[in-house]
Amino acid sequence: MDFRLTEEQKMFRDMVRDFAKKEVEPGASERDKKAEFAHDLVKEMGELGLMGVFIPEEFGGSGGDVISYLLAVEELAKVDPGVAVTMSVNNSVCCFPILKFGNEEQKKKYLPLLASGEVIGGFCLTEPNAGSDAGSLRTKAVKKGDKYIINGSKAWITNARVGKYFVLLASTNPEAGHKGISAFIVDADHPGFIVDKPEDKMGMRSSKTCMVTLEDLEVPAENLLGEEGMGFKIALTTLNHSRIGIGAQALGIAKGAFEEGVKYSTERVQFGKPIAKQQAIQFKIADMATRIEAAENLVYYAGFMDSIGKTDPKLSSMAKMYASETAIFCTYEALQIHGGYGYSKEYKIERLYRDARVTTIYEGTNEIQRLVIAKSLLG
Repeated sequence: MDFRLTEEQKMFRDMVRDFAKKEVEPGASERDKKAEFAHDLVKEMGELGLMGVFIPEEFGGSGGDVISYLLAVEELAKVDPGVAVTMSVNNSVCCFPILKFGNEEQKKKYLPLLASGEVIGGFCLTEPNAGSDAGSLRTKAVKKGDKYIINGSKAWITNARVGKYFVLLASTNPEAGHKGISAFIVDADHPGFIVDKPEDKMGMRSSKTCMVTLEDLEVPAENLLGEEGMGFKIALTTLNHSRIGIGAQALGIAKGAFEEGVKYSTERVQFGKPIAKQQAIQFKIADMATRIEAAENLVYYAGFMDSIGKTDPKLSSMAKMYASETAIFCTYEALQIHGGYGYSKEYKIERLYRDARVTTIYEGTNEIQRLVIAKSLLG
């Protein structure tokens, strides 16, 4: 298979790389320390077309492809994974389901705003008692006239407190189990959408993550995404797409860690020579490079299949699982190369080490990814 990028994709990647280095990286450490959201960068990403990479131009997007989206996520994640996930969530779990399942009126109303960066969005699926078992969610939506009344709670919602539009999953027919789940486009500014204080997280601290309580939230019936009972299908379809983006994010973290490890190993002198000349360090660098190469091919192969309309849940899970474990491995080894200095917040590798940890957890734990892969293989 030909994995060479088109000239357009190369130009797009280089543009994002330049933006990441010049605008995103300089403030990354400070944003991490203060758990500060980058409002200014979101606006700039919107102007660059990064908040709606694969959204057609007719709906205000860049009109790019999935590969370009993955390249953008990867480049941002090399320098600040928190900014990368803010952009990724807006694209993959908010814009994507609206684009794929929304009607023309919904696409015209919401996508231009989300793609411009004027507002950002998110995905309300996970609940305090429904994480990996997403089909057991308890949030309920009851139809009354021309609106739905939603009550329940959501947990670990990325872009809550800073986002405006969210694709939210709720049960409209509890007796039907997962077949009774429906999806809605909700406005976080409406009464009844109550956002708790941001979680004090280990990593990804420039990304806002909060609990959300829904108290008699009124949602117009016209905001139903697809039809009643389609919610679980919408969620799974969305996650099969978005997990590839998490793979790209993890790949970016791995590459960022690798670059830091190589750089430090050529500068640090022990026993009269750079530690890069020591075989023990060379083995670490060789192992990191090999895993990164494998992860990159898996992520972009999954992305290619997604881009031609042949999304493969098995491949998406493999890409997310392997790339995230590669990120864990590479941040560990790169920090080890730094020795004691790697344990200091003065060094970028310490932040990447913390940021990498969540990639094996969110958008489906790696244990769930292994179940998806095994089911695909064994039936």
